[in-house]
Amino acid sequence: MIVIDTDISLLVKKLNITQAQLQQYGTMSVEEIVEAEAEKGNTKAVEYATELFTTPEKLVKIFKLSDPNNKLEILGEMTAQQLYLFLPEMEEADISQGLKFFTQDKLLAMLEKIPPEQIVNTVFEMFSKEEVIEYLPEEQLNKFLTSTDIEKNKVLEHMKSIPPEYIAQMIENITGEEVKEMDQEKMLAQVRDFNPLEFKNALVSLQPIAKQQLTLGLAKEHTELFQLFDPHAYANMISTYKQQPELVKAMAVIEEDQKVKMLKELPNDLLAIVITQIDAEDFADILINKCPEILAQIVAR
Repeated sequence: MIVIDTDISLLVKKLNITQAQLQQYGTMSVEEIVEAEAEKGNTKAVEYATELFTTPEKLVKIFKLSDPNNKLEILGEMTAQQLYLFLPEMEEADISQGLKFFTQDKLLAMLEKIPPEQIVNTVFEMFSKEEVIEYLPEEQLNKFLTSTDIEKNKVLEHMKSIPPEYIAQMIENITGEEVKEMDQEKMLAQVRDFNPLEFKNALVSLQPIAKQQLTLGLAKEHTELFQLFDPHAYANMISTYKQQPELVKAMAVIEEDQKVKMLKELPNDLLAIVITQIDAEDFADILINKCPEILAQIVAR
């Protein structure tokens, strides 16, 4: 149990009673003495009882809130909605550490639901751009290269860096005719004349190594294009190559509001453990101003 730590000598002054009167209470606790005097109509006792719980500083001292175990005992009295009141006041680093209570599968499931930009930022904490393109499945590269978000002229510009034999093979796959002149400029002009469906099919038919090279060139020039890949594809890649502690560390870059939303999926007992990291005075302030009913329950006991 949490024990109120108050100087007995101060109690005599606060309650306006004599030492002899105090001795009549024997081994009663401070809380019991204050309650007994209040029941007798001692207005000083009522005022003191109220005073004890009006400032965060005093509450920290009374309930020894610098001790996480005491915070945990109080948090154990609360509903999920009451626990959520503490999350916005926590340090972001402590919120990030709370993610370690989730399994890797749960973390990945939640990661898929956050905005694409934040998914990509998390991925870049664990993988280089080159590794991302190497590890993603070919169907994701196909989706990327055929996306309407990428202009045809940009694709053609980056195709200049692809070895001519790959472009020739791509043309042959569409026309069914052998390319006899390996002139890159002429081949790209021919590709430029493909209709939209032919152009799409040509890109899909590229050899995987050429497809990776083309995708990487485009994505490195316009990093926002990494958001075109499916969240689930990123999740699978992380699951294959990284462990839970690495993922938790990487997720520190996610916006705080998203991490708070994630923590709300923890069961109450684990969420309470996370919240014990909050500053003691901030904890007390929330108790006084947002959870007075919990405070009343503790005082009543």
